[in-house]
Amino acid sequence: MRYYDRQVQDSRSCLRGGTRPNCSHSQCPARKPNAGGGLLLLGPVEGLTVEGQQFGESVKEPGQTFVNAEFDGILGLGYPSLAAGGVTPVFDNMMAQNLVDLPIFSVYLSSDLQGSSDSELTFGGYDPSHFSGTLNWIPVTKQGYWQIALDGILVGNTVMFCSEGCQAIVDTGTSLLTGPSHKIKELQEAIGATPMDGEYAVNCANLNMMPNVAFLINGVSYTLSPNAYILQDLVDGMQFCGSGFQGLDIPPPAGPLWILGDVFIRQFYAVFDRGNNQVGLAPTVP
Repeated sequence: MRYYDRQVQDSRSCLRGGTRPNCSHSQCPARKPNAGGGLLLLGPVEGLTVEGQQFGESVKEPGQTFVNAEFDGILGLGYPSLAAGGVTPVFDNMMAQNLVDLPIFSVYLSSDLQGSSDSELTFGGYDPSHFSGTLNWIPVTKQGYWQIALDGILVGNTVMFCSEGCQAIVDTGTSLLTGPSHKIKELQEAIGATPMDGEYAVNCANLNMMPNVAFLINGVSYTLSPNAYILQDLVDGMQFCGSGFQGLDIPPPAGPLWILGDVFIRQFYAVFDRGNNQVGLAPTVP
């Protein structure tokens, strides 16, 4: 790890774009803060300049995440307890410097992976045009990640997991929807997915016969259809349908946790409220 005193850092790629980050918490590289602080200019947000923001530069990366991905870094928006080296996170600095109207930020993830419709991160508010109905608010149960309580997980009409409650985090930095490995294996079998080259896949012709998967959160059911939790792609000219669920074991005391990643957030607009320590969710408008 080398230390730098960067005076200006442009983070346009963190704010808009149709691509999704492709790393989970267990895969992201280690980072440390730089020795000095500078200005963090967040474009294309006009006039938003964060003063004295420390950031870390990783000089060694495990795996190929930043080689293959179209993004260049990670903008951490969790609680301060997660910050490497005890530095002040960027959103905390925004609040302290009165750069945002409200102590909230919100995320819209476009379902158009071809890039004609941008995803959007909004600081200081939310955009009602991106969701339908009203926001349902869920209390944060632990201030680290954006952690909330799950009341149950249904496959079809049957509660298969978390019948007595469990913990989850809402996280844009995780591409898929993850849970304890042995639970995810049961879930893959329940939706008809089978192992294939290190991941799980289904027959694309079976999508209309597969069950919905619903997450019960604070009295509201958040339902993912097969078209939402199956990731369709072309591989060597043939259609491939991969499962959007993946096993990820987070040991105690932090875990076990389910991670409601991009597969979930593409379907539900997410508002992160630091002022009231809650997360708001509502169905996304495509």
